[in-house]
Amino acid sequence: MYVCICKNVTCHQIRNAVYNGASSLKDVRQELCVGTQCGKCVKDAKQVIKETLVDNQALNMITAVAVYSIPKFF
Repeated sequence: MYVCICKNVTCHQIRNAVYNGASSLKDVRQELCVGTQCGKCVKDAKQVIKETLVDNQALNMITAVAVYSIPKFF
């Protein structure tokens, strides 16, 4: 789904930016130019960033638990 029509930025692109280290609207704006023209997309872009950060944090926690729980047979 397109989040920023002016710059043709999709929610997928925003999620990828977050997965690659962006953690704020400022970071995503620098990478994708989202919210730099009319500004109507800023609210939705922030929501996608927030949701992706939460999902990514949960995934990292699950991965950490799984790695920690692997028994050692050595």
